[in-house]
Amino acid sequence: MDSDTARGIDRRRLVTWGGVAAAGMVAAGGPLVGARIGHADSAPTGSSGRDRIPPETRPGGAYDRYVARLAAEGKFSGVVLLSYRGRTVLSRSYGMADQEKRIRNHEGVAFNLSSGSQPFLSVAVLQLVQQGRVTLSDKVGTHLTGFAREIAEQVTIHHLLTSTSGLDAPMPDWQRVFHSREEVHEYNEQWARQATLVGVPGTRSNGHRPGGGVGLAMAAQIVEAVSGVTFWDYVHEHVFERSGMSGSAFYTREQWLTDEHIAHPYMRQADGSLVDAVRNLDKGSLDPNIRGRNPGRSFIGYASGDGFATAPDLVRFAEALRDGTVLDRPYADLFAGPKLPGPEPTSYEAYTMPVSIVNGQWVIGRGGGGGGIGANWSIYPDTGWVGVVLSNHDGVPMLDICLREAEAVTGGPVGPPGGGGGG
Repeated sequence: MDSDTARGIDRRRLVTWGGVAAAGMVAAGGPLVGARIGHADSAPTGSSGRDRIPPETRPGGAYDRYVARLAAEGKFSGVVLLSYRGRTVLSRSYGMADQEKRIRNHEGVAFNLSSGSQPFLSVAVLQLVQQGRVTLSDKVGTHLTGFAREIAEQVTIHHLLTSTSGLDAPMPDWQRVFHSREEVHEYNEQWARQATLVGVPGTRSNGHRPGGGVGLAMAAQIVEAVSGVTFWDYVHEHVFERSGMSGSAFYTREQWLTDEHIAHPYMRQADGSLVDAVRNLDKGSLDPNIRGRNPGRSFIGYASGDGFATAPDLVRFAEALRDGTVLDRPYADLFAGPKLPGPEPTSYEAYTMPVSIVNGQWVIGRGGGGGGIGANWSIYPDTGWVGVVLSNHDGVPMLDICLREAEAVTGGPVGPPGGGGGG
């Protein structure tokens, strides 16, 4: 889109890889230190202004007006939410969750997060680390069988969660329509065992290959081997339920079609029309990065994405990280702390997500994008803010929305001016 070009930022990397957290690459820099989850309890007061609610974040403020303008122009369908220290400051819903049934989007609607659900995997792994059942230096072969010796003996869990495993695998079959959890599980097990070592573990010598996400499938299978339950069941019980995320799950396509609390993704076609992805599995996205793909074909998401969450549930997840509900404080800090430098001076990589320094504040979170899907959730641990943007239409200027959110929360610009749906 034109505004992304004007900002000089690759939209795919920002939204799908990291959302607002990655947007910190255009903000003021800082040292490589831990992005601690609990800082909101002791947020600075006084002249810094961090103890106040910026007017731009309030109802009727600049951010609210911007999103409303996008919706009025037909450029946004979904939910935006801003929360300060666990309390909602702004919540807006626009458009239809299901056009056929005339169900509107609202706070209680769950949206597909695409790769925005990957951090749930990292939390699951770190819970097992906290319990002493695995270590981050464990090799793949410590817990799984059927892998090439060089993978089993050289690739660690840490490598899997930081995308430094050196692994590659055949491109997944994006045209295949899956029909059961068992079929999806078996496919991922077989796909993981087709992986080859093409780089040096612990480095980025494998780059961003199409099969690079195979490491996340391995990590999920380690969770299964150690816990004795499926990845889906583990995350549901130990992440979603413990966090109070009652509207979140790895929903199946059957649930997507029948549950009125799940938003349908709408993909724009060549004639300009929008089609319901879940009801039209023969249709695909026109986005050149994911051309031909349709999120409904997967039946159920797995380690690399396609979990569902409501906006308030993502705030609950942030609070569960802050108060020690899902991870004790040292492990929550480990989860969010920078592990590697990112692509820009103020961006770093944590486990399955980026962290950044934006206008002097740490920002952690994750974005995701797919056919008819746009999602971003960001935690500002220094001040206690959480921002969520969930969309179910192609063509939403997600990058600009994320930047406007960060500007409203941090009180300053985070990038050069751009167009993107309303100025």
